[in-house]
Amino acid sequence: MSICIQFDGSGSEQELRSFRGWLMDDPEVRTHAKIRLSAAPIEDGEMGSALEVIELITNSGFQALTFALAYVSWRSTRPAKPSVTIEHNGMKIVLSDSDPEAVEKIVRMLESGQS
Repeated sequence: MSICIQFDGSGSEQELRSFRGWLMDDPEVRTHAKIRLSAAPIEDGEMGSALEVIELITNSGFQALTFALAYVSWRSTRPAKPSVTIEHNGMKIVLSDSDPEAVEKIVRMLESGQS
């Protein structure tokens, strides 16, 4: 399974690196996913930029709930709360600062789109 995470707004690269570090520090996520920074796909007429997404390549032991809880825990530590887009299997969700159902939305999307 592949999951892509992208941040919008100013400071998005700093937030991207911070969340990647948080995921790398979580033993359950780290054990069941390869976590890497990469550039988002470039559309015709666009210029590429540096790091734009976190990509997780997961194995069969990966738990959507563990990832969702890691996201919510990390988010609670951030002074700035940019919008976050999580994409999996062609499905996307956008989470904002005031999204109390974040865990449920993440788990529902990841579990419904498993391949």
